[in-house]
This record gives sequence, C-alpha cells and structure tokens, in this order.
Amino acid sequence: MRRMSFLAILTVLLAVPVAQAACPDYLNVNKRPLTGGEAINLCETYRGQVMLVVNTASKCGFTRQFEGLEALYARYQDRGLVVMGFPSNDFGGQEPGTEEQILEFCRLTYGVQFPMFEKTHAAREQADPLYRGLAREAGEFPAWNFHKYLIDREGRVVGSFPSR
Repeated sequence: MRRMSFLAILTVLLAVPVAQAACPDYLNVNKRPLTGGEAINLCETYRGQVMLVVNTASKCGFTRQFEGLEALYARYQDRGLVVMGFPSNDFGGQEPGTEEQILEFCRLTYGVQFPMFEKTHAAREQADPLYRGLAREAGEFPAWNFHKYLIDREGRVVGSFPSR
C-alpha cells in the first residue's frame, strides 16, 4: 500500500467539514501561550480545526523547519489548519533559552506567527500529558526535535512524522 504524503493527507483533512466531536483527553489540557497571559484549553480553543503539533528547538539542525511550518500555517490557516509549536529542551539540550528568548528568536529569525506555547517535555521519560496522549494514539514518542503529529477535525491523530 502506498503511503500518502503529508500534503496529500492535509489536503484531505482540510476538505472535511468542521465537526463538533467530543474532545479527546490528551487535547483537554491547558497550555500557556509563549506570548504570556493565561493558559488556554487546547480543546476549547482549537476544536474542529486540523492541528499540527510540533516539538521545537531553536538550536537544532532542523530549526530551519520553522520556515516551512510558518508557510504551511500562512497558506492553510483560513481553511482550518493550526500549527502549534511546543518548545522542548529534551533532545540534546537544544532549547536552553527562556520563553522570551525563544519567542524573540522565532519571530525575528523565522517570522513565526503560528501559536507557540510554554516549554513542554516531549521525550518518553518525562513526557507532558499532551505528548503522552499523542504518543499513545500515534504509537510513537518523538525521537528528536521537530516531530510532528497531525490531528484531524475530530481530534484523532492521523499522522506522525519524524523530524526529517
């Protein structure tokens, strides 16, 4: 069976009408935006959208992926895609900065406008509830920075994409 590309899967997901499905437990979490302020509930805020969840790092060989992620967000946000970045220092200590430094780097270097959230543990050993749930649904934890989980409008993980 031929495996569909990320863009092929995304195109199919964005064509599906918005659903009001129940929120899966792993998305029913509160996360504070990197820009500051109060934590938001991911379900309440993004229910019915196609979500791409990414663990990010500013000092990683894959950091240039911010460009592609921002381009995806800019191109498809009006059709219901939200890219969500979760900085993590779990892999190689490649996100050592403060949240303010991370936000400044992402905005100034890559023009990131998609939502970025508080530093979050993504590695199996100390994974945050969000990442434990994503890994359970996808069958794999991130092995490095810039692992991506694609979630459909009903909150189901439909793709897991390693860093490369």
